[in-house]
Amino acid sequence: MAFSIGKRAARSQLSRLTTPIYHPSARRYAANAAAVPTTSTIPAPDQAQVRREASLPNPDPSSDSPTAAFLNQSAPFMVPTYVRPPPMMVQGEGCVLYDNENREYLDFTAGIAVNSLGHADPELSRIIAHQAQRLIHASNLYHNPWTPTLSKLLVEETKKQSPGSPLTQVFISNSGSEANEAAIKFARKVTYAKDPDTKQRDIVSFHGSFHGRTYGSLSATPNQKYQPPFGPMLPGFRYGTYNDVAGVKDLVNKNTAGVIVEPIQGEGGINMATPEFLQALRKRCDEVGAVLIFDEIQCGLSRTGDLWAYTASEVHPDILTSAKALGNGIPIGATLVSGETVAPFIKTGDHGTTFGGNPFACRVAHHVFGRLAKPQLQEEVRIKSTLFFSAYETMKEKFPGVVSEVRGRGLIVGYQLSDSAKDKATEIITAARERGLLIITAGDGVLRIVPPLVISHEEINRGLAILEEAMTVVFNKPEDVKATKGQQEMASR
Repeated sequence: MAFSIGKRAARSQLSRLTTPIYHPSARRYAANAAAVPTTSTIPAPDQAQVRREASLPNPDPSSDSPTAAFLNQSAPFMVPTYVRPPPMMVQGEGCVLYDNENREYLDFTAGIAVNSLGHADPELSRIIAHQAQRLIHASNLYHNPWTPTLSKLLVEETKKQSPGSPLTQVFISNSGSEANEAAIKFARKVTYAKDPDTKQRDIVSFHGSFHGRTYGSLSATPNQKYQPPFGPMLPGFRYGTYNDVAGVKDLVNKNTAGVIVEPIQGEGGINMATPEFLQALRKRCDEVGAVLIFDEIQCGLSRTGDLWAYTASEVHPDILTSAKALGNGIPIGATLVSGETVAPFIKTGDHGTTFGGNPFACRVAHHVFGRLAKPQLQEEVRIKSTLFFSAYETMKEKFPGVVSEVRGRGLIVGYQLSDSAKDKATEIITAARERGLLIITAGDGVLRIVPPLVISHEEINRGLAILEEAMTVVFNKPEDVKATKGQQEMASR
Protein backbone atom coordinates (compact mmCIF):
# COMPACT_ATOMS: atom_id res chain seq x y z
CA MET A 1 0.00 0.00 0.00
CA ALA A 2 1.80 3.12 -1.18
CA PHE A 3 1.73 6.35 0.77
CA SER A 4 1.53 9.80 -0.73
CA ILE A 5 4.59 12.06 -0.66
CA GLY A 6 2.92 14.00 2.15
CA LYS A 7 2.54 10.95 4.37
CA ARG A 8 6.07 9.78 3.69
CA ALA A 9 7.28 13.23 4.71
CA ALA A 10 5.19 13.01 7.86
CA ARG A 11 6.79 9.70 8.78
CA SER A 12 10.25 11.15 8.19
CA GLN A 13 9.39 14.07 10.45
CA LEU A 14 8.17 11.65 13.14
CA SER A 15 11.37 9.67 12.76
CA ARG A 16 13.41 12.81 13.39
CA LEU A 17 11.42 13.54 16.52
CA THR A 18 11.99 10.07 17.94
CA THR A 19 15.69 9.70 17.16
CA PRO A 20 17.63 12.17 19.28
CA ILE A 21 21.13 11.13 18.20
CA TYR A 22 20.85 11.42 14.43
CA HIS A 23 18.69 10.71 11.44
CA PRO A 24 20.23 8.68 8.62
CA SER A 25 20.38 10.04 5.10
CA ALA A 26 19.82 6.53 3.81
CA ARG A 27 18.60 3.17 5.06
CA ARG A 28 19.76 -0.32 4.19
CA TYR A 29 17.17 -2.02 2.03
CA ALA A 30 17.73 -4.90 -0.35
CA ALA A 31 17.84 -2.37 -3.18
CA ASN A 32 20.47 -0.09 -1.59
CA ALA A 33 22.72 -1.49 1.08
CA ALA A 34 24.52 1.73 1.92
CA ALA A 35 25.99 1.85 5.39
CA VAL A 36 24.45 4.27 7.87
CA PRO A 37 26.86 7.04 8.89
CA THR A 38 28.30 6.45 12.33
CA THR A 39 29.05 8.87 15.17
CA SER A 40 31.33 8.60 18.16
CA THR A 41 28.46 7.16 20.21
CA ILE A 42 27.42 4.52 17.67
CA PRO A 43 29.48 1.42 16.87
CA ALA A 44 30.59 0.77 13.31
CA PRO A 45 28.29 -1.74 11.63
CA ASP A 46 29.38 -5.35 11.53
CA GLN A 47 30.10 -6.20 7.90
CA ALA A 48 28.55 -9.65 8.16
CA GLN A 49 25.41 -8.01 9.51
CA VAL A 50 25.47 -5.49 6.65
CA ARG A 51 25.65 -8.31 4.11
CA ARG A 52 22.84 -10.18 5.87
CA GLU A 53 20.62 -7.10 5.92
CA ALA A 54 21.33 -6.47 2.27
CA SER A 55 19.94 -9.92 1.48
CA LEU A 56 16.66 -9.26 3.29
CA PRO A 57 13.70 -7.23 2.02
CA ASN A 58 12.88 -5.87 5.50
CA PRO A 59 15.80 -6.36 7.91
CA ASP A 60 15.34 -5.56 11.60
CA PRO A 61 16.95 -2.30 12.71
CA SER A 62 20.63 -2.87 13.43
CA SER A 63 22.60 -1.86 16.52
CA ASP A 64 23.72 1.36 14.78
CA SER A 65 20.20 2.37 13.67
CA PRO A 66 18.32 5.46 14.86
CA THR A 67 15.78 3.15 16.51
CA ALA A 68 18.51 1.46 18.55
CA ALA A 69 19.94 4.86 19.51
CA PHE A 70 16.54 6.05 20.72
CA LEU A 71 15.72 2.87 22.64
CA ASN A 72 19.15 2.71 24.26
CA GLN A 73 18.46 6.13 25.75
CA SER A 74 14.81 5.66 26.71
CA ALA A 75 14.11 1.95 27.36
CA PRO A 76 15.95 1.87 30.74
CA PHE A 77 13.15 4.03 32.15
CA MET A 78 10.53 1.34 31.44
CA VAL A 79 9.70 -1.64 33.66
CA PRO A 80 10.96 -4.58 31.55
CA THR A 81 7.77 -6.65 31.44
CA TYR A 82 7.93 -7.18 27.67
CA VAL A 83 10.48 -8.66 25.29
CA ARG A 84 10.10 -6.86 21.99
CA PRO A 85 11.75 -7.30 18.59
CA PRO A 86 13.91 -4.39 17.31
CA PRO A 87 11.44 -2.45 15.07
CA MET A 88 9.63 0.55 16.57
CA MET A 89 6.24 1.19 14.96
CA VAL A 90 5.41 4.84 14.37
CA GLN A 91 2.53 4.87 11.89
CA GLY A 92 -0.09 2.67 10.27
CA GLU A 93 -2.67 2.77 7.54
CA GLY A 94 -5.20 0.06 6.84
CA CYS A 95 -3.48 -3.30 7.26
CA VAL A 96 0.06 -1.92 7.08
CA LEU A 97 2.41 -0.65 9.80
CA TYR A 98 5.54 1.48 9.31
CA ASP A 99 8.53 1.56 11.61
CA ASN A 100 10.93 4.32 12.55
CA GLU A 101 13.17 3.59 9.54
CA ASN A 102 10.21 3.62 7.16
CA ARG A 103 10.01 -0.14 6.72
CA GLU A 104 6.61 -1.50 5.76
CA TYR A 105 4.93 -4.45 7.49
CA LEU A 106 1.76 -6.25 6.49
CA ASP A 107 -0.06 -6.74 9.78
CA PHE A 108 -1.51 -10.19 10.48
CA THR A 109 -1.73 -9.41 14.23
CA ALA A 110 -4.08 -6.38 14.41
CA GLY A 111 -2.59 -5.49 17.78
CA ILE A 112 -3.62 -8.97 19.02
CA ALA A 113 -7.13 -8.90 17.53
CA VAL A 114 -7.67 -5.24 18.44
CA ASN A 115 -7.46 -3.22 15.22
CA SER A 116 -10.27 -5.02 13.40
CA LEU A 117 -10.98 -1.91 11.30
CA GLY A 118 -7.28 -1.50 10.56
CA HIS A 119 -4.96 1.37 11.42
CA ALA A 120 -5.78 5.08 11.08
CA ASP A 121 -9.27 4.48 9.73
CA PRO A 122 -10.33 7.89 8.37
CA GLU A 123 -13.91 7.81 9.63
CA LEU A 124 -12.87 6.66 13.08
CA SER A 125 -10.10 9.27 13.21
CA ARG A 126 -12.64 12.03 12.54
CA ILE A 127 -14.87 10.80 15.36
CA ILE A 128 -11.92 10.64 17.76
CA ALA A 129 -10.89 14.21 16.91
CA HIS A 130 -14.45 15.54 17.18
CA GLN A 131 -15.22 13.93 20.55
CA ALA A 132 -11.84 14.94 21.97
CA GLN A 133 -12.81 18.54 21.30
CA ARG A 134 -16.18 18.11 23.03
CA LEU A 135 -15.78 15.92 26.12
CA ILE A 136 -13.38 13.15 27.08
CA HIS A 137 -14.25 12.56 30.72
CA ALA A 138 -16.70 13.83 33.32
CA SER A 139 -16.75 10.80 35.71
CA ASN A 140 -19.57 8.43 36.51
CA LEU A 141 -20.92 10.97 38.99
CA TYR A 142 -22.81 12.40 36.02
CA HIS A 143 -24.68 11.13 32.99
CA ASN A 144 -23.20 11.36 29.53
CA PRO A 145 -24.97 10.48 26.27
CA TRP A 146 -22.59 7.81 24.98
CA THR A 147 -22.46 5.20 27.80
CA PRO A 148 -26.19 4.39 27.56
CA THR A 149 -26.16 4.73 23.76
CA LEU A 150 -23.36 2.17 23.44
CA SER A 151 -24.99 -0.13 26.00
CA LYS A 152 -28.30 -0.02 24.12
CA LEU A 153 -26.61 -0.85 20.81
CA LEU A 154 -24.66 -3.76 22.32
CA VAL A 155 -27.80 -5.29 23.80
CA GLU A 156 -30.11 -4.72 20.84
CA GLU A 157 -27.66 -5.95 18.21
CA THR A 158 -26.82 -9.01 20.31
CA LYS A 159 -30.52 -9.87 20.61
CA LYS A 160 -30.94 -9.35 16.87
CA GLN A 161 -28.03 -11.57 15.86
CA SER A 162 -28.39 -14.10 18.71
CA PRO A 163 -32.15 -14.62 19.00
CA GLY A 164 -33.14 -15.60 22.52
CA SER A 165 -30.23 -13.77 24.15
CA PRO A 166 -31.07 -12.90 27.78
CA LEU A 167 -28.41 -10.15 27.92
CA THR A 168 -30.12 -6.85 28.75
CA GLN A 169 -27.66 -4.62 30.64
CA VAL A 170 -24.02 -3.57 30.28
CA PHE A 171 -21.20 -2.45 32.55
CA ILE A 172 -18.50 -0.49 30.70
CA SER A 173 -14.88 -0.71 31.87
CA ASN A 174 -11.41 -0.08 30.43
CA SER A 175 -10.04 -3.47 29.38
CA GLY A 176 -10.64 -7.18 29.00
CA SER A 177 -9.18 -7.98 32.40
CA GLU A 178 -11.56 -5.48 33.98
CA ALA A 179 -14.52 -6.88 32.05
CA ASN A 180 -13.69 -10.32 33.44
CA GLU A 181 -13.17 -8.95 36.95
CA ALA A 182 -16.68 -7.54 36.82
CA ALA A 183 -18.04 -10.86 35.54
CA ILE A 184 -16.40 -12.82 38.37
CA LYS A 185 -17.64 -10.35 40.98
CA PHE A 186 -21.15 -10.40 39.56
CA ALA A 187 -21.25 -14.22 39.58
CA ARG A 188 -20.37 -14.30 43.26
CA LYS A 189 -22.75 -11.45 44.06
CA VAL A 190 -25.65 -13.42 42.59
CA THR A 191 -25.19 -16.33 45.00
CA TYR A 192 -24.50 -13.98 47.92
CA ALA A 193 -27.65 -11.98 47.21
CA LYS A 194 -29.67 -15.17 47.33
CA ASP A 195 -28.05 -16.33 50.58
CA PRO A 196 -25.39 -14.30 52.47
CA ASP A 197 -24.31 -17.48 54.24
CA THR A 198 -23.89 -19.48 51.04
CA LYS A 199 -20.90 -21.72 50.39
CA GLN A 200 -21.55 -21.42 46.66
CA ARG A 201 -18.49 -19.23 45.94
CA ASP A 202 -16.24 -21.22 43.58
CA ILE A 203 -15.33 -20.01 40.10
CA VAL A 204 -14.55 -22.68 37.50
CA SER A 205 -12.27 -22.05 34.53
CA PHE A 206 -10.27 -24.25 32.16
CA HIS A 207 -6.71 -25.21 31.36
CA GLY A 208 -5.45 -23.38 28.30
CA SER A 209 -7.52 -20.31 29.11
CA PHE A 210 -6.40 -16.72 29.42
CA HIS A 211 -8.67 -14.26 31.20
CA GLY A 212 -6.30 -11.46 32.23
CA ARG A 213 -3.55 -10.43 34.64
CA THR A 214 -5.41 -8.71 37.48
CA TYR A 215 -5.76 -10.96 40.54
CA GLY A 216 -9.27 -12.22 39.86
CA SER A 217 -8.75 -12.79 36.15
CA LEU A 218 -5.28 -14.23 36.78
CA SER A 219 -6.70 -16.63 39.35
CA ALA A 220 -9.00 -17.86 36.58
CA THR A 221 -6.00 -18.39 34.26
CA PRO A 222 -4.36 -21.71 35.24
CA ASN A 223 -1.03 -21.20 33.51
CA GLN A 224 2.25 -22.03 35.23
CA LYS A 225 3.94 -19.25 33.31
CA TYR A 226 1.72 -16.57 34.86
CA GLN A 227 0.52 -17.62 38.31
CA PRO A 228 3.42 -18.89 40.51
CA PRO A 229 5.42 -15.63 40.85
CA PHE A 230 2.36 -13.85 42.22
CA GLY A 231 0.85 -16.50 44.46
CA PRO A 232 -1.10 -17.28 46.38
CA MET A 233 -3.94 -16.83 43.95
CA LEU A 234 -7.37 -15.81 45.18
CA PRO A 235 -9.15 -18.70 46.90
CA GLY A 236 -12.14 -20.44 45.39
CA PHE A 237 -10.93 -21.10 41.84
CA ARG A 238 -11.10 -24.57 40.32
CA TYR A 239 -9.86 -25.76 36.93
CA GLY A 240 -11.17 -28.28 34.45
CA THR A 241 -10.20 -29.75 31.11
CA TYR A 242 -11.42 -27.87 28.06
CA ASN A 243 -13.93 -29.85 25.97
CA ASP A 244 -14.20 -32.61 28.59
CA VAL A 245 -17.95 -33.11 28.48
CA ALA A 246 -17.85 -36.13 30.79
CA GLY A 247 -16.07 -34.17 33.51
CA VAL A 248 -18.53 -31.28 33.64
CA LYS A 249 -20.89 -32.84 36.19
CA ASP A 250 -18.22 -33.30 38.87
CA LEU A 251 -16.40 -30.07 38.02
CA VAL A 252 -19.45 -27.82 38.31
CA ASN A 253 -21.18 -28.61 41.59
CA LYS A 254 -23.32 -27.11 44.34
CA ASN A 255 -20.40 -24.92 45.47
CA THR A 256 -19.92 -23.34 42.03
CA ALA A 257 -20.95 -19.70 41.71
CA GLY A 258 -19.73 -19.19 38.17
CA VAL A 259 -18.06 -20.82 35.17
CA ILE A 260 -15.91 -18.72 32.82
CA VAL A 261 -14.92 -20.10 29.44
CA GLU A 262 -13.67 -18.87 26.06
CA PRO A 263 -15.70 -20.27 23.14
CA ILE A 264 -12.36 -20.13 21.30
CA GLN A 265 -9.21 -20.07 23.40
CA GLY A 266 -6.94 -17.44 21.88
CA GLU A 267 -3.73 -17.38 23.93
CA GLY A 268 -4.12 -21.10 24.58
CA GLY A 269 -3.61 -21.96 20.92
CA ILE A 270 -6.84 -21.21 19.00
CA ASN A 271 -8.68 -24.12 20.62
CA MET A 272 -12.35 -24.45 19.70
CA ALA A 273 -15.00 -25.33 22.25
CA THR A 274 -17.34 -27.99 20.89
CA PRO A 275 -21.07 -27.20 20.90
CA GLU A 276 -21.56 -30.26 23.10
CA PHE A 277 -19.14 -28.88 25.70
CA LEU A 278 -20.82 -25.48 25.90
CA GLN A 279 -24.23 -27.13 25.99
CA ALA A 280 -23.09 -29.36 28.87
CA LEU A 281 -21.83 -26.31 30.78
CA ARG A 282 -25.14 -24.49 30.24
CA LYS A 283 -27.16 -27.49 31.43
CA ARG A 284 -25.03 -28.03 34.52
CA CYS A 285 -25.00 -24.34 35.47
CA ASP A 286 -28.79 -24.34 35.30
CA GLU A 287 -28.92 -27.43 37.53
CA VAL A 288 -26.78 -25.96 40.31
CA GLY A 289 -27.68 -22.28 39.90
CA ALA A 290 -24.27 -21.14 38.68
CA VAL A 291 -23.63 -18.20 36.35
CA LEU A 292 -22.20 -19.08 32.92
CA ILE A 293 -19.69 -16.51 31.61
CA PHE A 294 -18.45 -16.46 28.02
CA ASP A 295 -15.17 -14.59 27.57
CA GLU A 296 -15.25 -13.31 23.98
CA ILE A 297 -12.57 -10.67 24.41
CA GLN A 298 -10.45 -12.08 21.59
CA CYS A 299 -12.85 -14.24 19.59
CA GLY A 300 -15.92 -11.99 19.56
CA LEU A 301 -17.02 -8.93 17.57
CA SER A 302 -17.39 -10.72 14.21
CA ARG A 303 -13.88 -12.19 14.18
CA THR A 304 -15.39 -15.62 13.54
CA GLY A 305 -17.83 -14.32 10.91
CA ASP A 306 -20.61 -14.19 13.53
CA LEU A 307 -21.07 -11.27 15.90
CA TRP A 308 -20.27 -13.57 18.83
CA ALA A 309 -18.40 -16.87 18.59
CA TYR A 310 -20.86 -18.63 20.89
CA THR A 311 -23.72 -18.19 18.39
CA ALA A 312 -22.77 -21.37 16.53
CA SER A 313 -23.31 -23.44 19.70
CA GLU A 314 -26.89 -22.19 20.22
CA VAL A 315 -26.01 -21.71 23.90
CA HIS A 316 -26.61 -18.37 25.62
CA PRO A 317 -24.45 -17.16 28.52
CA ASP A 318 -25.57 -15.31 31.64
CA ILE A 319 -22.64 -12.93 31.21
CA LEU A 320 -20.63 -12.04 28.10
CA THR A 321 -17.34 -10.12 28.24
CA SER A 322 -15.85 -8.08 25.41
CA ALA A 323 -12.92 -5.68 24.87
CA LYS A 324 -10.01 -5.60 22.37
CA ALA A 325 -11.69 -4.82 19.02
CA LEU A 326 -14.50 -2.91 20.71
CA GLY A 327 -12.40 0.26 20.71
CA ASN A 328 -10.12 -0.55 17.76
CA GLY A 329 -7.21 0.60 19.94
CA ILE A 330 -9.01 2.95 22.33
CA PRO A 331 -9.11 1.16 25.74
CA ILE A 332 -12.57 -0.12 26.63
CA GLY A 333 -14.21 -3.26 27.97
CA ALA A 334 -17.82 -4.35 28.32
CA THR A 335 -19.61 -6.86 30.55
CA LEU A 336 -23.08 -7.78 29.28
CA VAL A 337 -25.37 -9.41 31.84
CA SER A 338 -28.63 -11.35 31.80
CA GLY A 339 -31.72 -9.47 32.86
CA GLU A 340 -33.05 -12.68 34.40
CA THR A 341 -30.19 -14.38 36.25
CA VAL A 342 -27.72 -11.56 36.99
CA ALA A 343 -28.99 -7.98 36.68
CA PRO A 344 -31.67 -8.21 39.42
CA PHE A 345 -28.94 -8.98 41.98
CA ILE A 346 -26.50 -6.16 41.13
CA LYS A 347 -27.12 -3.03 43.20
CA THR A 348 -25.72 0.48 43.49
CA GLY A 349 -22.15 0.39 44.80
CA ASP A 350 -21.48 -3.24 43.86
CA HIS A 351 -18.91 -2.20 41.27
CA GLY A 352 -17.36 0.94 39.85
CA THR A 353 -14.67 2.50 37.70
CA THR A 354 -13.08 5.92 37.35
CA PHE A 355 -12.50 5.93 33.58
CA GLY A 356 -14.88 3.21 32.42
CA GLY A 357 -17.84 4.49 30.43
CA ASN A 358 -16.28 7.82 29.62
CA PRO A 359 -17.93 9.55 26.63
CA PHE A 360 -14.78 9.49 24.51
CA ALA A 361 -14.23 5.72 24.60
CA CYS A 362 -17.95 4.97 24.40
CA ARG A 363 -18.52 7.12 21.33
CA VAL A 364 -15.59 5.45 19.60
CA ALA A 365 -16.87 1.99 20.56
CA HIS A 366 -20.37 2.83 19.39
CA HIS A 367 -19.02 3.59 15.94
CA VAL A 368 -16.68 0.58 15.88
CA PHE A 369 -19.32 -1.88 17.08
CA GLY A 370 -21.85 -0.59 14.57
CA ARG A 371 -19.46 -1.31 11.71
CA LEU A 372 -18.26 -4.66 13.02
CA ALA A 373 -21.83 -5.86 13.46
CA LYS A 374 -22.74 -5.37 9.79
CA PRO A 375 -23.73 -8.63 8.01
CA GLN A 376 -21.71 -7.70 4.92
CA LEU A 377 -18.48 -7.47 6.93
CA GLN A 378 -19.26 -10.80 8.60
CA GLU A 379 -19.84 -12.47 5.24
CA GLU A 380 -16.54 -11.09 3.97
CA VAL A 381 -14.79 -12.49 7.03
CA ARG A 382 -16.17 -15.95 6.29
CA ILE A 383 -15.02 -15.74 2.67
CA LYS A 384 -11.55 -14.47 3.54
CA SER A 385 -11.20 -17.26 6.09
CA THR A 386 -11.18 -19.86 3.31
CA LEU A 387 -7.87 -18.48 2.04
CA PHE A 388 -6.14 -19.29 5.32
CA PHE A 389 -7.62 -22.77 5.54
CA SER A 390 -6.71 -23.51 1.92
CA ALA A 391 -3.17 -22.36 2.69
CA TYR A 392 -2.92 -25.11 5.31
CA GLU A 393 -3.28 -27.74 2.59
CA THR A 394 -0.45 -26.09 0.67
CA MET A 395 1.73 -25.98 3.80
CA LYS A 396 1.19 -29.67 4.46
CA GLU A 397 2.29 -30.46 0.94
CA LYS A 398 5.32 -28.14 0.84
CA PHE A 399 6.46 -28.74 4.42
CA PRO A 400 5.65 -32.35 5.29
CA GLY A 401 5.79 -33.08 8.98
CA VAL A 402 5.95 -29.38 9.92
CA VAL A 403 2.34 -28.17 10.25
CA SER A 404 0.06 -30.74 11.85
CA GLU A 405 -3.29 -28.96 12.11
CA VAL A 406 -5.21 -25.77 11.42
CA ARG A 407 -7.75 -24.53 13.97
CA GLY A 408 -10.11 -21.61 14.26
CA ARG A 409 -12.97 -19.93 12.47
CA GLY A 410 -13.25 -16.76 10.45
CA LEU A 411 -10.15 -14.63 10.91
CA ILE A 412 -8.89 -16.20 14.12
CA VAL A 413 -6.68 -18.98 12.78
CA GLY A 414 -3.94 -21.12 14.31
CA TYR A 415 -1.43 -23.23 12.41
CA GLN A 416 -0.23 -25.91 14.82
CA LEU A 417 3.42 -26.84 14.34
CA SER A 418 4.29 -30.50 14.84
CA ASP A 419 6.24 -31.61 17.91
CA SER A 420 9.45 -31.72 15.90
CA ALA A 421 8.93 -28.17 14.57
CA LYS A 422 7.57 -26.34 17.63
CA ASP A 423 10.95 -24.99 18.66
CA LYS A 424 11.18 -23.19 15.32
CA ALA A 425 8.14 -20.96 15.96
CA THR A 426 10.18 -17.93 17.00
CA GLU A 427 12.45 -18.32 13.99
CA ILE A 428 9.43 -18.34 11.69
CA ILE A 429 8.08 -15.18 13.34
CA THR A 430 11.45 -13.44 12.88
CA ALA A 431 11.92 -14.60 9.29
CA ALA A 432 8.43 -13.38 8.40
CA ARG A 433 9.00 -10.00 10.04
CA GLU A 434 12.27 -9.51 8.18
CA ARG A 435 10.34 -10.08 4.98
CA GLY A 436 7.59 -7.65 5.83
CA LEU A 437 4.92 -9.73 7.65
CA LEU A 438 3.87 -9.54 11.30
CA ILE A 439 2.50 -12.72 12.88
CA ILE A 440 2.49 -13.98 16.48
CA THR A 441 2.36 -17.25 18.37
CA ALA A 442 -0.14 -18.79 20.76
CA GLY A 443 -0.19 -21.84 22.99
CA ASP A 444 2.36 -24.56 22.33
CA GLY A 445 3.92 -23.97 18.92
CA VAL A 446 0.95 -22.33 17.19
CA LEU A 447 1.31 -19.61 14.55
CA ARG A 448 -1.58 -17.27 15.32
CA ILE A 449 -3.25 -15.27 12.54
CA VAL A 450 -5.62 -12.47 13.64
CA PRO A 451 -5.46 -9.76 10.93
CA PRO A 452 -7.74 -6.73 10.64
CA LEU A 453 -11.16 -7.86 9.48
CA VAL A 454 -10.96 -5.31 6.64
CA ILE A 455 -7.90 -6.97 5.11
CA SER A 456 -8.14 -7.53 1.36
CA HIS A 457 -7.81 -10.82 -0.52
CA GLU A 458 -4.66 -9.49 -2.19
CA GLU A 459 -3.10 -8.67 1.18
CA ILE A 460 -3.97 -12.10 2.53
CA ASN A 461 -2.37 -13.83 -0.45
CA ARG A 462 0.70 -11.61 -0.22
CA GLY A 463 1.06 -12.34 3.48
CA LEU A 464 0.66 -16.07 2.99
CA ALA A 465 3.37 -15.96 0.31
CA ILE A 466 5.72 -14.25 2.78
CA LEU A 467 4.86 -16.80 5.45
CA GLU A 468 5.65 -19.60 3.02
CA GLU A 469 8.99 -17.99 2.23
CA ALA A 470 9.77 -17.60 5.93
CA MET A 471 9.03 -21.26 6.54
CA THR A 472 11.16 -22.19 3.56
CA VAL A 473 14.09 -20.27 5.04
CA VAL A 474 13.64 -21.76 8.51
CA PHE A 475 13.29 -25.31 7.27
CA ASN A 476 16.36 -25.06 5.05
CA LYS A 477 15.08 -24.96 1.50
CA PRO A 478 16.95 -21.92 0.17
CA GLU A 479 16.60 -23.06 -3.43
CA ASP A 480 12.85 -22.55 -3.17
CA VAL A 481 13.03 -18.98 -1.87
CA LYS A 482 11.46 -16.48 -4.22
CA ALA A 483 10.53 -12.91 -3.46
CA THR A 484 6.87 -12.11 -3.92
CA LYS A 485 5.82 -9.23 -6.09
CA GLY A 486 4.93 -7.24 -3.00
CA GLN A 487 8.37 -7.83 -1.48
CA GLN A 488 10.12 -6.79 -4.68
CA GLU A 489 8.14 -3.57 -4.68
CA MET A 490 9.02 -3.04 -1.03
CA ALA A 491 12.72 -3.61 -1.69
CA SER A 492 12.75 -1.07 -4.49
CA ARG A 493 11.45 1.75 -2.28
